[in-house]
Amino acid sequence: MTTTQGNLASLSRFVFRAPSWYSSVGFALLIAAVAGVAAFDSRFVFEDAWEGLFYIGIPTVAASVFTPYVDRKLGGQLSRNQASLLALACELITIGVLTVAAVVAVATPLGQEFVVDALLVALASIFALRLFIIMAVSRQRLVVASAAASIQTASAALLLFVYSGTMRYMEFGGGPVARAFLFRPDEAPQRIAEMQYIDPGKFGLLALICLVYAGCVWLFLTVIDQPWKRSLGVSVLDFVRGFIGHVAEGSRELETFFEDIGEDAIVPVTVLSVRRPEGGEKARFVLPMLHPGPMGDIGGGNLPRRIAEQADGLAFPPHATAGHDFNLVTEREVDTVIDTAETAYQRIEYGPTATESVRVESGEATLTGQAFGDGAFLASTFSPEFADDVEYAVGLSAVAEARSEDLEEVMLADAHNCNNGLAGEDLGHVVPGSKRSFDMIDGARDAGARLAAATRKPFRCGVAWDETDWEPEEGIGPLGIRVAVFEVDGQQTAYVFVDGNNMVPGLRERIVEAVDAVDRVEVLTTDTHVVNTMEAENQVGDALPESEIVAAIEDLVAAAKDDLEPVEAGMETENAEVTVFGNDRTEMLASTANAAVSMGAPLAGAIITAALSVSALIFLLARL
Repeated sequence: MTTTQGNLASLSRFVFRAPSWYSSVGFALLIAAVAGVAAFDSRFVFEDAWEGLFYIGIPTVAASVFTPYVDRKLGGQLSRNQASLLALACELITIGVLTVAAVVAVATPLGQEFVVDALLVALASIFALRLFIIMAVSRQRLVVASAAASIQTASAALLLFVYSGTMRYMEFGGGPVARAFLFRPDEAPQRIAEMQYIDPGKFGLLALICLVYAGCVWLFLTVIDQPWKRSLGVSVLDFVRGFIGHVAEGSRELETFFEDIGEDAIVPVTVLSVRRPEGGEKARFVLPMLHPGPMGDIGGGNLPRRIAEQADGLAFPPHATAGHDFNLVTEREVDTVIDTAETAYQRIEYGPTATESVRVESGEATLTGQAFGDGAFLASTFSPEFADDVEYAVGLSAVAEARSEDLEEVMLADAHNCNNGLAGEDLGHVVPGSKRSFDMIDGARDAGARLAAATRKPFRCGVAWDETDWEPEEGIGPLGIRVAVFEVDGQQTAYVFVDGNNMVPGLRERIVEAVDAVDRVEVLTTDTHVVNTMEAENQVGDALPESEIVAAIEDLVAAAKDDLEPVEAGMETENAEVTVFGNDRTEMLASTANAAVSMGAPLAGAIITAALSVSALIFLLARL
């Protein structure tokens, strides 16, 4: 992950799941009741609370109920949960504005008319906010989105019209039936009675201000959208809609956006299978040259788990030498990868021999692995130095160097086991031409040479797995911790797989030092992105005590040793044709998004300031 991508990923700290619609509505009614007790002054507290529920809660409930219905009838896709949360936020904004206006009215000579004007500005503001959200989520045109966006403002305005006695100023229509429903100032609480007989012109001003604010929303979206259309050929609203749908509802719309910017790619899928001589798979290592991202279960975010579900034996899905440019654009692409892995698995020819493990240090890179017949498994780490993803080209070059020493197949895994999160300017991306890339390539060549020349002998294998009680929020995915121990001529090597996204610095070393039941240990993470749905930075060891992780691994290594038995193994590689983000598209997406965020706040501030200034001018001219 580059610094630019890290800046984009860090925005996930603002992400949260939308609560259920009934939770939002319930909380909104509670707030309305409390506000009623504070705002109204009747003889009974419960009467004040009821009036709060009626005058403040009704517009919120109306918006919660009717907004998704109207929006979907017009071709949108706003959910009830999203609509209710939006209505609650607008209620809080209105209450906040009125509270400040009331304090100002008491402390200054502005009086009650200022409170009415502030209420009109608040109603227009929530209309603008709702319009922005609905246009972003439902991708509706401004005029169409205005129908659903106006529900909360129109509901509040209607109550104000009826209970402030505005109809008294109107000479047309009337009649006993109309007056019975539209003229009820005598039934309003004292606070609203103080605003009685609001001039109908005020509602005209509200409509005018709403038009101004709608124009501001359109201007903001048009300006902020231009960089996206020029650089990526897509609209920022497509990204916003998919992103909000994913984090708030768990939808898969974000994949449609990624498909639009994706590129076709050919990626190797390597399978190492270990089975008992009499039949029955014991373990399967599957490594597609892909990155398990971008987040959650979007694209290939849940790739490790999908791979594990297909294996007959205990599955070990190591992290490949590939960065975010090789994220799968949709979950459907995972099926292609799994089918390719199955094809490679069916072509495997097994052999009963393996080599002892070797460990090669080359500059900052350390490679650990061993050969199984004419194939080899290698795990690369830069620990204790910080590192993140290894570029696809670097990994291919390293594999080519390792295979040059008479190895037909090489599975090269990025151990992905030491990083300092998103801190600092250099996030540890291993790119072509860097010193680290040559350290890794040289180390792969040396390890390949040693393994090609090493003596093959019969070997045993033992495996163990603990799903653990830890959750993705604690940095551990659904595969938990898995251990494979290989014994060749008395030498025992343990490969520890933790279903997480990288590790805190030093944890790998503490695990290697603590596990003394075998001769050599390497620790790998799968880089699963299901742990990053809510946080961009959620490494193994961030939330969990390191002592508990180390103890769990020690127990699993002991269990894997107890499971040792004679086996045979084989390795094959097959190419898969898939659609990925594409070369530099991730960086372009991150750069464009960061630029939009950087200029979005000042632009929004300028537009809001201009809109409020225009509102003040409108009120001033209306009084002349």
